[in-house]
Amino acid sequence: MRMDDDALLAEQRAYYRAGAAAYDRPYAEHEALRELLAAVDGLPIAGDVLELACGTGQWTVRLAERARSVTAVDAAAEVLALARARTASHCVRFLEADLFEWQPPRRYDTVFFAFWLSHIPPARLPGFWNTVAAALAPGGKAIFIDDGPAGAAYEEVLADQSAPTALRRLDDGSQYRIVKVFHNARALTDDLTALGWSVRIRTVAGNFIGVAEPPTTTTAG
Repeated sequence: MRMDDDALLAEQRAYYRAGAAAYDRPYAEHEALRELLAAVDGLPIAGDVLELACGTGQWTVRLAERARSVTAVDAAAEVLALARARTASHCVRFLEADLFEWQPPRRYDTVFFAFWLSHIPPARLPGFWNTVAAALAPGGKAIFIDDGPAGAAYEEVLADQSAPTALRRLDDGSQYRIVKVFHNARALTDDLTALGWSVRIRTVAGNFIGVAEPPTTTTAG
């Protein structure tokens, strides 16, 4: 199963590399996404921030306005190039790394990820949350934004895959499989609570925004 997930994740990375130029299109086309971007101002983002799967920097710019520093990580060099061009702040550092292999070298006050949780195979979620917990300084928070079950109506969902999967097509006609898990806010809250997290999730126009604090003690490492 892990080998199947590896192949799927490699295809997912290839999709985002090949489609970097079109990455920002949904932000221009969907009012709900612009509302979510504006919602960052009301979130408890502070101190040194680690942004996972930063993409083209749509969120990075807003994080930088509220943070002491931002370390923005993504696996695709093509989207990172666009993020660097978009982000003028000197407090932002960009890093190219595979988030399924990379381990944060230090701790942060905030770990932020937008539309990344849905791209993680379910079997890897406990390990991912352990990594996030290990990356948080005492009193730190994880803040995450993603689309919920309603998002499935806009995807071409594939059956019989190693993980929940959607098929995406680019303008040149090429097609790629990506992991796409449509988390239910209540079920996600229950799952995180079972892992020892304290979490609050609210829904916004079919999407959700979560703020979570890690277990007081953790074996993550």
